[in-house]
Amino acid sequence: MAKAPAKTEEGDEPPKKKGKLGLIIVIVLLVVLILVAAGVGALLLLKGGKDKDHEEPAAQAAPAAQQLQTAGTVDLTKPPTFIPLEAFTVNLRRDEGDHYLQVVAVMRVADATMDATLKAFMPEIRHRINLLLSSKLPSEIATVEGREALSLAITESVNEALGFKPVRDAAGKPVPNGPVQAVLFTSFIIQ
Repeated sequence: MAKAPAKTEEGDEPPKKKGKLGLIIVIVLLVVLILVAAGVGALLLLKGGKDKDHEEPAAQAAPAAQQLQTAGTVDLTKPPTFIPLEAFTVNLRRDEGDHYLQVVAVMRVADATMDATLKAFMPEIRHRINLLLSSKLPSEIATVEGREALSLAITESVNEALGFKPVRDAAGKPVPNGPVQAVLFTSFIIQ
């Protein structure tokens, strides 16, 4: 005869094993909890712990920044927005042999809402920049002054693509007139 299974002290049924589903649910809940905590921590860090002590100096600095601001400068009370451009690799003019230029740049704009507008015009902007870069001689852009002139010319060209007329100062140099305040090179290689 077969023996009946032994009864446990707590009850009539033997203890049940927990399924893998319960373990997975616990792990998912822990991951979600960690992500929420990380998000709250990042939010607190981004806010920089602003309180009344930090707001008063900022409020006093705002009028000083507005007094320093002149036409064509950056508003120091609002940080600028930087919109990256994809890398450009172009052949330079062949008057001095075969050379190419590889440039990575960002556009500085005063208003973050310009991002969508610039993306809509990006094919024309890239076309204009490619034409401008490929029209240069290596000797024209080898100096700091040449690169600054190129940056101003690209800024003027991008603003012109957006419908803003070019403006020149008394010396004939282009002055930013439009939403793009500057084009900044983050990498500049002449080969």
